[in-house]
Amino acid sequence: MFSVNAKQASVALAMLAIVMIFSGVGLRDPWPADEPRFAQVAVEMVESGQWFFPMRGGELYPDKPPVFMWSIAFFYWLLGSIKVAFLLPSALCGLLTLYLVYDLGKRLWNQQSGIIAATLLLVSFQFTLQAKTAQIDAMVCAWITLGCYGLLRHLLCRDGWFWYYLGFAAMGLGVITKGVGFLPLLMLLPFFLVRRIQPQPNEITGGLRWWAGPLAMLAVIALWFVPMLLLVAHSQDAAFEMYRDNILLKQTAKRYADSWHHIKPFWYYLTSVIPLFWLPLSLLLPWLIPNWWRAIKAGDRRIILPVTWVLLVLLFFSLSPGKRGVYILPALPMLALVSAPFLQHVLQHRWPPRLINLTVALLGTLLLVLAVAGLAGMEKVERLVDDYPINPWWLLLSLGTIGLLSAICVRQQGKSWLVFILPFWLIYSTWGYNLLGPVKTPKQVLAKLALHEPNPLPLVMIGLKEQFLLFSPYPLGHFGYHTPIPQQEQAAWQWLTEHPQGKVLVARQSGFKCLNLDKAIDLGFAHREDWLLLDSSARITDCPIEAPVSPVFYAAKP
Repeated sequence: MFSVNAKQASVALAMLAIVMIFSGVGLRDPWPADEPRFAQVAVEMVESGQWFFPMRGGELYPDKPPVFMWSIAFFYWLLGSIKVAFLLPSALCGLLTLYLVYDLGKRLWNQQSGIIAATLLLVSFQFTLQAKTAQIDAMVCAWITLGCYGLLRHLLCRDGWFWYYLGFAAMGLGVITKGVGFLPLLMLLPFFLVRRIQPQPNEITGGLRWWAGPLAMLAVIALWFVPMLLLVAHSQDAAFEMYRDNILLKQTAKRYADSWHHIKPFWYYLTSVIPLFWLPLSLLLPWLIPNWWRAIKAGDRRIILPVTWVLLVLLFFSLSPGKRGVYILPALPMLALVSAPFLQHVLQHRWPPRLINLTVALLGTLLLVLAVAGLAGMEKVERLVDDYPINPWWLLLSLGTIGLLSAICVRQQGKSWLVFILPFWLIYSTWGYNLLGPVKTPKQVLAKLALHEPNPLPLVMIGLKEQFLLFSPYPLGHFGYHTPIPQQEQAAWQWLTEHPQGKVLVARQSGFKCLNLDKAIDLGFAHREDWLLLDSSARITDCPIEAPVSPVFYAAKP
């Protein structure tokens, strides 16, 4: 499958990675759910000069530590364009992860294995999707992979204690990016177990030096943790104390052990995530597993440690009731690594290449059928895009044609996936971005608002959406992200009483008791909701105010 010169293949892989990951940077705005939030926090960091405590619309944002938002803010400060800056951290972290997997494969086996490992990772659907998305997961995946890299350089390559300490330092960065950054620590469990069961000559000895690794991790965590505690204590502000308690307890242990959303069954990752999002690797698992098992029985620690670690990571996330497909992304680089030495042997079997070609053919056929049905106006197919009023049928027709041609014309050793996935990401990152942009941002709603109200006006929003903060041409007030909607409605009613020239922006919904939505101006559809503009005439005469809330105003700096 990879019979070209190793140096040429390395250069080609690097160029392919840059094209696939960086295509589309600067061509789209932040899209929900998470991107507008992180972008808005980063913008406020640069505008306010207050970087330590993330703020969302003038309100503390306690859901994640600030490292990822710092990275977006840095590029925004450097480049002056949030449209470019918000995607760069994930893209660069994707490149770092690819390099680490390549280098590990080269050191543990040979350069060809490194190239194959990195290529497998690059063409895996979930990895590239996250590298092209401004969510926190590509960065935490990079820190976790760096943690595994450092440990494996020490435990398997015998390259010295520096790499051991570096691995733990990376875990510390992972923890202050997202709490699960400690996961590489689990790799020590199979290491010490196999060392006891199958000892080798000249085993690594270190005594107390083993404990210096966790101390390095804690030292990195302390760089953020200790100043945060001191600043909160010095502030004597209840809002900052709630921030501290939320980020240290609710967003870590409680989120893992007692999740309040994304509740899925134990087997969710095995049945709903890995088969699709880990394509094409997931197709090859039935042939890879016997090879891994033989290597494990032979005591090959190059396989034992990463494979066991991947299983422990899957178990760790499966035990939590709250599950999202992206949570297990950090396991994918190590899976690609241990697949590389066996890939060429696996592809010599009859069925693995056929299965890859069949999958590409099925995907191409499905896209073609959807496209033709959509162009023909079939109602059931058109309903698939009810939430997003777009016409994606020509785009799907193009992708389906490429997929089907790849499966028909490129049959050798499963290369059809490689031929299909590059144009897939290029088309998605250009044509797809252009198609989805108008419905993934509130720009059209805000443009219609500007037609009705061309001059700056007092404006508040019920049910804060960060994308409106990010794109609003006016100062925009809100009543707190976590304030219950009925309480926000009461507060908006009271605010309109005090500001009769003010306006209220709200999504159409039922159950309002203080505001008459029938008197609203329709601003259009965005983010799967109809948006309305209310003035003081929409106030219902009587509205019981249970707990008054004052709006927090945010105004973007020109």
